[in-house]
Amino acid sequence: MSAELQKAIDSLRIRDVYLRRSSSYLADDFDPKYSPEANALAVQFKHVVTRGEVLALKEDDADIRIFRVYINLGTRWVVFPESTSEDGSGESDDETDVKAVIEAIFLAEYLIENEPGKDALDAFALKNASYHIWPYWREYLMNQCMRMNLSKIALPTVQFAANNNESTGGI
Repeated sequence: MSAELQKAIDSLRIRDVYLRRSSSYLADDFDPKYSPEANALAVQFKHVVTRGEVLALKEDDADIRIFRVYINLGTRWVVFPESTSEDGSGESDDETDVKAVIEAIFLAEYLIENEPGKDALDAFALKNASYHIWPYWREYLMNQCMRMNLSKIALPTVQFAANNNESTGGI
């Protein structure tokens, strides 16, 4: 674990986790309850830390600072073109037949007790915030699947964001 990440862990206290935005839909030509292809669909996942921000607030006549991390999560059920391999390599979104989508943006809020610095906050957002949001996403996804008659998905207990810009100096 990096020194920057440990500095952020020591400086932040979880305050809240909540759903900021969500959407879900089934394609007009797809009914998961009666469609023979429903159990043969490929499932794709999205998990990206999109941004972090620091807020300065006044609460009970005290000045506080809050660090908020936005995480974009999603699952979609697709049919790939015949020429595409099982793992989806070689497909583009234009060619992929999307049958169902469940997406959400979750926020994790942390009370800043000591100033860790921007690099430490960035490291924390990319490597730790997903720990706090993941259980909420798992529950949301499973419930939406049941409500939409999609096959139930039981995600693993932990997953980390797959941001491709970790080395670019920030989120």
